[in-house]
Amino acid sequence: MELRDIQTIYFIGIGGIGMSALARYFRGHGAEVYGYDRTETDLTRALASEGMHVHYDDDVRHIPARVDLVVWTPAVPQDHRELAWFREHGTPIKKRAEVLGIISKGKRCIAVAGTHGKTTTSTMTAYLLRRSGVDATAFLGGISANLGSNFIEGKSDWVVVEADEYDRSFLHLHPEIAVLNSLDPDHLDIYGSAEAVVETYKQFVRQIKPGGTLLYKHGLPLDDVAEDLRASGRKVLTFGIDAGDYEVQNLRVEDGAMAFGIKSSIYRWDNLRLPYPGRHNVENATAAWAAVHCAGAFVPKLSEALAQFRGVKRRFEFIVRRPDVVYVDDYAHHPAELQATIAAARMFFPGKKITGVFRPHLFTRTRDFADGFAAALDQLDACILLPIYPAREQPLPGITSELILSKMNLMNKKVVTKADLLSELQKHNPEVLLTMGAGDIDTFVQPIAQLFQSNQSNQS
Repeated sequence: MELRDIQTIYFIGIGGIGMSALARYFRGHGAEVYGYDRTETDLTRALASEGMHVHYDDDVRHIPARVDLVVWTPAVPQDHRELAWFREHGTPIKKRAEVLGIISKGKRCIAVAGTHGKTTTSTMTAYLLRRSGVDATAFLGGISANLGSNFIEGKSDWVVVEADEYDRSFLHLHPEIAVLNSLDPDHLDIYGSAEAVVETYKQFVRQIKPGGTLLYKHGLPLDDVAEDLRASGRKVLTFGIDAGDYEVQNLRVEDGAMAFGIKSSIYRWDNLRLPYPGRHNVENATAAWAAVHCAGAFVPKLSEALAQFRGVKRRFEFIVRRPDVVYVDDYAHHPAELQATIAAARMFFPGKKITGVFRPHLFTRTRDFADGFAAALDQLDACILLPIYPAREQPLPGITSELILSKMNLMNKKVVTKADLLSELQKHNPEVLLTMGAGDIDTFVQPIAQLFQSNQSNQS
């Protein structure tokens, strides 16, 4: 089946950020798009407004008479009735990653991988490419504030994609340039061990096309695969803060932005500014900068473009920024991501009391990383934990948010229900508030913003 021949396509899990980008691609290419998701969101409403048929109950009566291809995500349970119906009727079914691999196969692909930083780095890469005059296509894992979407169609041969390690999805990709930000263990319910995670990443980078380039964070344990790639004629370059082939120098906070320079073996770029906090985001920006440079798309205007980068929805997203209170929403759902987000807040708002609200995502991840979550959350001044968001999982005995709480040394900590969160925040009166987690914690963003708005009204 040729993708260009698809007239009707059906997405099971259409509201997922990666799935919706694919749905937008097919809609833009003239296909009728149908899809199921469990809950209505701003994103599913946007898809419907763009002419797609979206529903929220698992009912085969929503399936149209003809479907050329079904796209599903492994996050959907295997006993999903619509998925079972398509299997029984012999309809072609592919995972999201397979379809993304087919679309990107004939293009010059920049694939961004790593446990953390994929969405920000791929968004920066696509944005910088387009600002440099390269009309790149992009499939992103978040809504770019600059580009206005998680999918952008371009006319050039270049495509930027996130290389998702969940369910080994990224093994469907064969990039020209691969970027690797981190190798922290995650999805141990899939991989079984941290060693298996690293080996699968190595398998991914070995799939770089002949003559292609690997860009990875300095210090990651990739010396053996780097040697193999170089021996086969592919390039290997590193990036990092005070280290690497693309080296960040003189990093500091200046006038509400990260200020730094980047030095390579050939070039030096000084006085760069990124209005996006945290050392980890400077690393992300350097990776994107290097990827654009390796793609041959470099122009002087990129320093201006970097200074105008407006971020990604739910990646250190400023919801409220006033002298009396700052509220940031972030997708952090792994201990290393929590550490980075809290450290970024400390860097940008020194001396301020930082309160964090965290909703753990998945019982298995909570079980595997309870100690790490506790250590990260101990960096807060106050912590409010919500019950675990189950997503695709059933509860596990003894695995609750109270497990994380019991391992924390922080004094000001508690677990509250979703129903009690707003009243609890009223008591805390935070100076800097972080809401963190995957799942549905973002449904609190507007209520919390309204809470701060009403507090300001009451004070004036």
